[in-house]
Amino acid sequence: MNDIEKKAYYSCLFAYYSELLTPKQQDLFIYYYNEDYSLAEIANELHISRNAVWDTLKKVINSLEEFENKLGLYQKDLQRDKIYQNLKNHCDDEGKELIKELEEME
Repeated sequence: MNDIEKKAYYSCLFAYYSELLTPKQQDLFIYYYNEDYSLAEIANELHISRNAVWDTLKKVINSLEEFENKLGLYQKDLQRDKIYQNLKNHCDDEGKELIKELEEME
């Protein structure tokens, strides 16, 4: 997985599991992954050391991966989307409408 794919993957995991992180962990993740701040910029913004930023980001990534390993919400959504697509390819227009309704409920 290249850096862009990792960033996209971690952003997806963050969307699922951010509420399980502390507010500080959430802020650091957002600064680094969403706002593209450097470690030094985050450290300066939050008045902590660059090393503290790095350590916290590593903990956040480990936590996100652990949440996904235990709960699997991201993988389940990928599987569900694959099943929906497969269903769309094998049903009539009325069935496609029902699938669309199910997708909108999520």
